[in-house]
This record gives sequence, C-alpha cells and structure tokens, in this order.
Amino acid sequence: MENNEQLIAQCEAVAKQWLSPSFDEETRKEVQAMLDNPDKTALIDAFYQNLEFGTGGLRGIMGAGTNRMNKYIVGMATQGFANYVLKAFPGKQCSVVVGHDCRNNGRMFAETVAAIFTANGIKAYLFESLRPTPEISFAIRDLGAQAGVNVTASHNPKEYNGYKAYWEDGAQVLAPHDKGIIDEVNKVKIDDVKWDLNPDLLQIIGGEMDYDYMCAVKEGMVDQDVILRNKDLNIVYSAMHGTGRHIVPMCLRSWGFQNINVVPEQMVIDGNFPTVVSPNPENAEAMTLGMKLGTKLNADLVVATDPDADRLAIVCRNDKGEWQILNGNQTACMFYWYTIKNKKALGQLNPTDFMVKTIVTSELIAKIARANGVECFDEYTGFKWIAYRIRVNEGKRKYIGGGEESFGYLPYDKVRDKDAPASICLICEIAAWAKDQGKTLYDLLLDIYKEYGFQKEAAISVTKPGKSGADEIKKMMEDFRATPPAEIAGSKVVCVKDYKTLKQTADGKVTDIVMPTTANVLQWFTEDGMKISVRPSGTEPKIKFYCEVPVAGKFDGDYAAATAKADARIAEIKKSLGL
Repeated sequence: MENNEQLIAQCEAVAKQWLSPSFDEETRKEVQAMLDNPDKTALIDAFYQNLEFGTGGLRGIMGAGTNRMNKYIVGMATQGFANYVLKAFPGKQCSVVVGHDCRNNGRMFAETVAAIFTANGIKAYLFESLRPTPEISFAIRDLGAQAGVNVTASHNPKEYNGYKAYWEDGAQVLAPHDKGIIDEVNKVKIDDVKWDLNPDLLQIIGGEMDYDYMCAVKEGMVDQDVILRNKDLNIVYSAMHGTGRHIVPMCLRSWGFQNINVVPEQMVIDGNFPTVVSPNPENAEAMTLGMKLGTKLNADLVVATDPDADRLAIVCRNDKGEWQILNGNQTACMFYWYTIKNKKALGQLNPTDFMVKTIVTSELIAKIARANGVECFDEYTGFKWIAYRIRVNEGKRKYIGGGEESFGYLPYDKVRDKDAPASICLICEIAAWAKDQGKTLYDLLLDIYKEYGFQKEAAISVTKPGKSGADEIKKMMEDFRATPPAEIAGSKVVCVKDYKTLKQTADGKVTDIVMPTTANVLQWFTEDGMKISVRPSGTEPKIKFYCEVPVAGKFDGDYAAATAKADARIAEIKKSLGL
C-alpha cells in the first residue's frame, strides 16, 4: 500500500508539471482530469515512466503524459536526438529524413519533428505525404543523411503511434547511438525544445524519391524471364489503409506484372483502420476482404502490406483450391529456398553470398542454407540486427536476403529495414515461377517440407498492460532464468541459451555465445528437436513465446495430418509452461 501511495505521489508530482503554460490547453485539461479522478490507474499508466527507445524505437498510446505519444514527448525526443546528431557529427552540415505513415496525428508529429531539427540547424528532408518505412530507410542512404525519423506504430492498434529513429546507414539505431540518444533525451526539459521551423533548412521530397526507390526495388528480382512468361499472374493486393497504396502496384508493374487488382475498401487512407479489427498481417481476420475479392476474381494469390508497408501477408491456393494463409516462417522459408535454388540454377550463387535470420525464426531456413553451402547468420529479433550484419559484411560479402518470422523480409541491400514492396514483388515472382512448373505457392511449400522435413512454428503472446503488467513480465523472466524447465511437453531440455549472460548450457557444460551485445532472451532446445524462445517485447506490453515443433519422419505431403500432430505438441508446450 505504501509503495502504491508513493507511486501515486510521484506520478502526481510529474503530472502537475504538465499544467504549466508550456503545454496547450487541451493537454492541461486532460492531465487535470486524471489528477481529479479518484481512480489513479490512468494517471499512473500515463506518468509512471518516460517512453524509451526499445527494439522498434519510441511507441505508445496517444494522449497526454510522459508515457504517451504526444507532441511534447515527440518534441523532447527530437530535441535530444538533434543534440546527439550535432555531437556525433561536429562541424558538419547535418541532414535528416522525416517520414510518417497513415496513423492519426502522423503528419502533425512529422512536421513537428522536421521543424525541431531545422530549428537546431539540421536540414530536414520531409516527405510530402505518407510513405512506406523502407522508402524512409532508402532515402537516408540515397540522400547521404546522417539520421532519420519515421513516425509510425507499424501494425499496432489505432490508439498507438510511434517514432523510429534511424542512423546514417539507413537502419534503426543500435548501441552506442541508442543509449546516447536516450541520455540526451533524458536531459531535455520542455522549455529546452526549439520548436520554430527554419524554412531555409526544410526540403519537401516526394515523387522523385518514389521513382529512385522503385528502381532500387528491382534489384531484389532473381529472374525476370519467369515474370515475362507469367505477366498475367492474377494478383489481389491490399494496402491495409496505409502507405503501400501507390508504391506497391507501381513496383509490381515495374517488375512486369500486369494483372494487379486492389481491395478498394482498404486502399482508403485511414488511421482508424475501419475494415479490420487490427491492421496486423499476422491476423487472419485482416485478410478477409482480400480473400473475398480473390475468390470473385479467381486470383492466384492475395498479398497485403501493413500500414507502414514494412511487413507483408500472403494467401495462396491450397491443393483443394481453397485459400491458405502462409505464416511468417513459411513465407521466409519460401524466400530463402527460391533465392538459393534459382540463383544456383542461373549461375548467380557465389561463395561469398550470405543470408540472415533472427534467432526466433525457423531453423528450417538454416537447414536449407547449409544444404546449399550458403552461410546463414543468426541475429537478435528486430530488423536492425539484420541491418547490422549487412553493414559488418559490406564490401566483403554479398547479402542476398534476410528475414524474420514476424512477416518481415528484405531481398536486397539498398534498404536496411523490412521491405514489403520488394518482398511482395519477389513472392509474386516465386508464384510466377511456380506457375511455370504447373504449381502454386502451396505446392512449393510442400516441396520444401518433402526435401527438408515438416515443422510448425507458433508464436504465443501474453499481454500484460500497464505498470503492474511490466512488473509481472519482469518476474516471469527472472523465474525462468532462475529455474529453467527440465523438460517441456515431456521432452528433456538438452540445451539452454541465455542471451542476457551470453552463456549456453548443454550436456552439463557452459560455453559462451558470440553475439554483438546481450539481450533479454531465453531459448530452450529439447531432445526431440523442439526450440522454444521467450522474450519480452521491446515495443508492446507483451511477453512472447516462440515455439518450433518438428514432426518426426519423412513428410508424405499430408499437410493437414502433419499440422495436427504439431498442433497437439504446441498445446502440450503451452500446458507445460502454464500459458
């Protein structure tokens, strides 16, 4: 009780600072209402901490408060970011790229960000309107900017917005820059923010960058002849109310596809996402309208991008002609398999080529790469780590693809973030190649399983909102670390990897894990080949469990039977872990 009273007092003290004239009237009214309310839950959630840069940057529910996305938090974050940029590049005329997606307040936040950078003597390239996340990354590299900001909350619900900070390589910030930015942000008070736009340092960009980006996306193509033979591939596309609206059809046409149909209701830009419960390509419900149109048009496949067009979703026909939604691991496996197989067939695969996946993404990918003599690096969750590996190998080895289980993939290296427009073009090329063989994408998936073995992956998210939720998640990780399970679903745990200590325990021996830094991730590997990873989300109030379950024996093509066996094991895993 005493601790709770202390927390309330601390939050009230911070909240009262937001009643000063430095904040607008609407904000002051919202804060006063929280202070006046006998129930202090909203006050605590809004003020118990400052939003910090996590795996995806700054992200939160919009509203008043230090733990909310609003122009003041955005302003202070940008002032701190500007201070850090100026320190990192002394004596240089610095520039940044600023973009936003379709979310409510996105344009206002982006204009606020651009104005603050210019007020600090930093040139701001501001996109004329909403643009995909990968195009922001591309523009940073193309314009030689020192940094960038993209105002987006990716696939989160409509109440959220966010702020992704990028560095000069076009990737989201890593250490030491992330910690350096946070340190600078934490020093900033509201009265330190330089709000006034310097118009001489603002440049609006748009169509010319779209064209350059579209040309770059073509570097992800493996075999254009396949596309030209199947240019009438029947494609249905949904922008999920977001930034892929113009660029994805444009890129598909530039690759040679001519039969592109769009879901009209979801081509409307709307930060309230009226046609979906959540604008997340991981949710099957979000693909309902696309599949409905695909049925009407007898389409070969249905593809979609999330609101900021960095992630994609794919629906193809199964062996019964019904729609089959591919999960992120299946999609990634197909990208890796096709790229390796066809580069090899065309004589384009070189010993220095490499691919990248994240540690929670399917081990089937590593198996495919190893079987074909291609090195596949394992990196932490978050695409900035795939970008890190590209940067480390730049000039020495050629990156030919990388991705993660959460529906993100990058087939070329001109961008350093997930790239849905390029990935959609490539999956359509793969569908065209399959059509050449008299097959569908689903048939190719079965071919992969026949060659490398069937397995199923499942991600289980446990949501714990607010301060109490954050405490619960922290306690869960502490307990798992202190007492790791001896067995999971009846199978002995034979290896434990702890990325916080960078130690691996197997056969009673402890060895080091070589990674660029530590991370709050645990992995358990069982005797029968299962892999279970657990990590708190860096951007959402969730703890995530990633299960990977192989099915013993040679896959005979019966997808339903193999899936049922894997699902039964996944249910046992959930029960074992008390989920």
